[in-house]
Amino acid sequence: MKASTRFTARVALTVALGGFLMGFDASVISGVVGFIEKEFELSNIQLGWAVASLTLTATLAMMLSGPLSNRYGRRPVLKAAAVLFFISAIASAFAPNYLTLVAARMLGGFGVGAALIIAPMYIAELAPAAVRGRMVSFNQLNIVIGISAAFFSNYLILNLGLGDLLAWRWMLGVEAVPALLYFLALFFVPESPRWLVMQERSEEALLVLNRSSGPEQAATDLSEIHKALEMEAREEKGGIGDLFKPAMKLVLAIGITIAVLQQITGINSVFFYAPMIFEQSGLGTNAAFMQAILVGLVNLVFTVLAILYIDKLGRRPLLLVGLTVIALCMLLLAYGFGQATYSPEGELLEINPTLILIGILGFVAGFAMSLGPVMWVLFSELFPNRVRGIAISFVGLINSAVSFLVQLVFPWELENFGPSITFLIYGLFAAAGLVFVARFFPETKGRSLEQLEAELVYRK
Repeated sequence: MKASTRFTARVALTVALGGFLMGFDASVISGVVGFIEKEFELSNIQLGWAVASLTLTATLAMMLSGPLSNRYGRRPVLKAAAVLFFISAIASAFAPNYLTLVAARMLGGFGVGAALIIAPMYIAELAPAAVRGRMVSFNQLNIVIGISAAFFSNYLILNLGLGDLLAWRWMLGVEAVPALLYFLALFFVPESPRWLVMQERSEEALLVLNRSSGPEQAATDLSEIHKALEMEAREEKGGIGDLFKPAMKLVLAIGITIAVLQQITGINSVFFYAPMIFEQSGLGTNAAFMQAILVGLVNLVFTVLAILYIDKLGRRPLLLVGLTVIALCMLLLAYGFGQATYSPEGELLEINPTLILIGILGFVAGFAMSLGPVMWVLFSELFPNRVRGIAISFVGLINSAVSFLVQLVFPWELENFGPSITFLIYGLFAAAGLVFVARFFPETKGRSLEQLEAELVYRK
């Protein structure tokens, strides 16, 4: 491996630790919901709010973090996110009541939104085109490692015999350790070269590009950045209104569709309520937590496969295959729960738990090889540099808003529609998304950000 590639990989992995914290923070709640439902005597909507409240503030943070990163830099915003993760973990662990817990989770949501937007943006602006997809996917890899770590941590704490009162507090509090490590690690990464050029600090940008691309390629990359900025300088400064200009029609439509599709197919219902879903298939609490670990491991393995092939096969083939698997597995889950038998009082009598497990794991595998890593790569590639920060914030807000609604209503859906109809709805959305991708989606692999801008925005 070249020295420049090693440097880029090291920095990308460091910055992508924000993804680890995001994945951990979001998924650790899956082990907590059963305990807080009993301790605080929560309704279905209150339980959904305890899970989804983090995503609500993450949605707000996505709108703010892009513009803030354009003004103050990518690195300072990531440092602020690390601080928020730390405070949220401690406050959640010591929350004396439901409202305090929700407030602490919402504080962490600001960190989630900032890390989710800025980390992939930073990596895309640092990495050469030949390895950009793989490097940006490090963020998704860290998210799924964080999800897996949360499932595993919850299982270990559950088996320590701490009791219901202390177990869920430890589950939430352990995140403070990686949050502190992330804050310290950010002092050892440079600022984004593209942001430095935007601030007329080209000499500093060239030093960073020398280390990430090599001396020969660095000069070319710097020249392309300057040309792109000069082209953008002829237009008015980018704002939210620029996203709706005719030239942005194609990239905005793709961005919005993928943002909605990633969440409307139900991924966070599975990640954030995994033990609850497995308990619905007749498993005990301990076995349900163990199968949640299996979900995390499958997610990790197939995310790694996607990272290995995203720059070889391209973004479009991964989406087509992944969405096909997602649709089929959701239909399988709908069938599996539909064939279950219940007593007149609503208690489960008979179900095929193996079928449910196959459906869940297959769905997670399909998501991990497609919508999971590909969406954030696309967001970092599609939009022109002049509006990239606000554009990613905008589509990220849509993604997070849909995620919030899915998480909020999932316990209510299970209660009122049942799992069969709920998973059928997710499967139909996946099938519709597959049709859209097959018809309208362009391939973006192997092109510089400036080339993509010329082809998709400034096209004749």
